[in-house]
Order: sequence, then C-alpha cells, then structure tokens
Amino acid sequence: MKNNITGVGVALVTPFTEKGEIDYDGLARIVTGAVDAGVDYLVALGTTAETPTLSWEERDNIVAYIKKVNAGRVPIVVGLGGYSTRDVIDKINKSDFEGITALLSVTPYYNKPTQEGLFRHYEAIAAESPVPVVLYNVPGRTGVNLSAETTLRIAEQIPNILGIKEACGLIPQMSRILKYRPDGFKVISGDDCLALPLAAIGGDGVISVAANAFPVDFCEMARAAERGDNSAASAIYMRLFEAMETLFEEGNPAGVKAALTIRGICGPAVRLPLVEVSSALYKKLEKLIAENRLR
Repeated sequence: MKNNITGVGVALVTPFTEKGEIDYDGLARIVTGAVDAGVDYLVALGTTAETPTLSWEERDNIVAYIKKVNAGRVPIVVGLGGYSTRDVIDKINKSDFEGITALLSVTPYYNKPTQEGLFRHYEAIAAESPVPVVLYNVPGRTGVNLSAETTLRIAEQIPNILGIKEACGLIPQMSRILKYRPDGFKVISGDDCLALPLAAIGGDGVISVAANAFPVDFCEMARAAERGDNSAASAIYMRLFEAMETLFEEGNPAGVKAALTIRGICGPAVRLPLVEVSSALYKKLEKLIAENRLR
C-alpha cells in the first residue's frame, strides 16, 4: 500500500437507502470503482460524507467497511474536526487509527478564531494525533480563512503536519504557500475545478468530490497532468468542468449523489437538513453526463 498522500483522493459520499439507512452496497460500488479507476487514496467522513448527520456508531462502521472493501490497496484518510479543540482531541483519543494513514481536520467553524487561535488549535491536535494531520481550509463553509502566513507558520513549526487541503478558491493564496512551503509539505486542492490549475503551478493533487461519480475521467486527467501532457489533461478538463460546476449548484453532496444515481451506482437520498436536487438540475446533469460521456 502506498503511504504518500498525493495525486487524486476521493472525498467519499455516504450513500443512503430510501429509508435513510446507510447503503453499504452502494458504498462498496463507489469505493471499488474509485480504486479500480486509479485514485491514490480514499477520504472518509469528510464534509461530502454528511458526517454531521451520522452517529458515532455509524461513523465507526463506515470506516471499518471502507477498510474492508479497500483491502489495503490505497491509503485511507479520515476526517475529524470541530469548533472545540478539546472535543476534537477527545475524539482523536477515542478513535481507532489502525489502517489509517492521515487525519483531515477542518479549521474550527462558527466561532471564527483568530489566526493565533487557529495556530494553537492545530498545535494541540497535532500533538495528540497518532497519524499525520492534513489541514483543511474551506472559508466558504467555516467563516474563517486560514491565511497563507499561518499555514506556513504551522508547516514550519508544528510537527506531525502533512499538508493542507486548500479550498479557499484563491490562486494567489495557494501560490504563496507553494512558493514558501518547507520540503515535504503537501498543498492539495479542495476544489475540483481548481485541481488542474493548481497542478500546473506545482500542487500535490486534489481531494475530489467529482471522482465519486467520474473516477475514470478524473484520474485520466490527473495522470495526463502529472506526465506533462497538458493537451490531454485540458481536453478531459473541458469535458468535465461543466458537470463539476453543476454538482455544487444545489449543494454538496446532493449534486454528486444525483450524478451517482444517473450512473446507476447508488441512490440520491441525503439526510436533513440537506435535500435532493431539483428535477431541473437532475436533467441538466443527465444531459452533461451523456453529452460528455463521463465515466
């Protein structure tokens, strides 16, 4: 099994049955399809997994099932974050990290800590985590931006930090991190549509939502970019980008679950407060998937 978290990671959805229970058969199809398509690692219990709607027992069962289906073929990263540092540390100490390569931890949300607060938060959880920590900056969801300066300070001063999943949407911010990062610090796109632009300036891949539904095309695009075949990578990107944008028009993961439904992989069910996409968006996705022959 590879231990290097780079390339294409897939932020796994949690499929549900019509009755709202976990659809383990659907999850197996997603994991198997992604691994067979060539993804480099799996990300469990992230935002895309609707993790806040899952009980702790369900979370444990999902990770155990993903491990079983994966069978050691690619690394597994597990999401674990929150707005209370003490609570995150407590969860870390109670979690089973057997077979887990890294921990993905989102910046504390809602209470909007300062940059110093963010630094100390990651300092505290990195000291407790038995596996390397990947920072996750997504200000559009959390209400606070982990600045490039703070990211670099964390990378330089806090042991056990592997890299950052950067979803700020700001190429200049990501460029600054790339330019001044210490050796070995990974900068991973948290935005599907910015995966190729970030790769062009030296990024270390992407944690992708779209790769749930279109793993073959997404991995082929990434491989083309890795070998410097910009023409091939761009051609695949042009087939993908409209569908990737559309996945987020009515929220994540409702959009990607609609795409997975269209492709016959799992159903569209989400848990409240999320709802399924509109029939208009579903039809739009159907058209884009068919016209672009997305796989």
